[in-house]
Amino acid sequence: MDRRSFMKKAGAAGLGGAAASVLAAPAIAQTNPKITWRLTSSFPKGLDTIYGGADTFSKYLSEATDGNFQIQPFAAGELVPGLQAADAVSAGTVEACHTVAYYYWGKDPTWALPSAVPFALNARGMNAWHYHGGGIDLANAFFGQHNIVAFPGGNTGVQMGGWFRKEIKTVADLSGLKFRIGGFAGAIVSKLGVIPQQIAGGEIYQALEKGTIDAAEWVGPYDDEKLGFQKVAPYYYYPGFWEGGPTVHLMFNKAKFEELPANYKSLVRTAAQATDANMLQKYDYVNPMAIKKLVAAGAQLRPFSPEILNACFDAAQETYAELVSSNENFKTIWESIIAFRKEHFLWQQVAEFTNDTFMMQLQRAGKLG
Repeated sequence: MDRRSFMKKAGAAGLGGAAASVLAAPAIAQTNPKITWRLTSSFPKGLDTIYGGADTFSKYLSEATDGNFQIQPFAAGELVPGLQAADAVSAGTVEACHTVAYYYWGKDPTWALPSAVPFALNARGMNAWHYHGGGIDLANAFFGQHNIVAFPGGNTGVQMGGWFRKEIKTVADLSGLKFRIGGFAGAIVSKLGVIPQQIAGGEIYQALEKGTIDAAEWVGPYDDEKLGFQKVAPYYYYPGFWEGGPTVHLMFNKAKFEELPANYKSLVRTAAQATDANMLQKYDYVNPMAIKKLVAAGAQLRPFSPEILNACFDAAQETYAELVSSNENFKTIWESIIAFRKEHFLWQQVAEFTNDTFMMQLQRAGKLG
């Protein structure tokens, strides 16, 4: 082959390759369109772990799309009040929110079930139910009635029972107690004489300090220490039986979500699941140090008595029976949860509980370093 013939063929091949590149570029661009959404959070920026879930989610999406899919988070109150985040998404005021579904239980108690209700599942159980027990689909069948699509976007692990200005030893001590308690749990403890208060996280400290409320639960040691509750209510109770494994949700306006290309929908689900795992992992890492700091600062750790736990469980069972008989949406999701709950805690008693119990005994004996 002479030099001239070779150059002609090489040039033609080069032009063909260039043409292919030109043709391929628009196809790639079409799969990654530029989209900018706003996300309103139910949490203040100072709570870097729970509010930080929105930042983490946005970061993952931006990185996966070379910056083409941008979601800008806003803290509670910057666009809408924290307890109205889902309403804004439903109405299309914003495209997305990061919130806890039980905040909206007053519209319908079914809202609380995909997040947390008293004596349901722990964090691992909730994740197992959501991702492999049909929980996400059941939740979205309900959320879809409100023009919302949602995916788990965080979990705190079992929460603490809250901060009390006085000791709570018996069921009688609950009577007349003004207690900031999130969501559906308030309906349960009200059967025992508690006066539940729904107050956004950023307003709790002032209410405790002024004596407007007698007690408040928030999340757990890391977040509670940041908010300084130990300064105004020294008794720190556990466990938060109403939030054994509360799921924080990323919610999206259904119409806007359906407009996304298929690869963006997939990335939303993937980034949400990564955010879900990341939040729980961070809480598991930071809470051990935070509880030590709180006790050093004067927090008085107290367990709820068996009397109180059993009374609350009975009140919860009564409430669930009432709702199952009157609310078909609630019945469908709750029956799915309790069917798995029985199996989950059976398995947890075998290897997990035995291993953890032994390791805790070693820790108390000072043998873990």
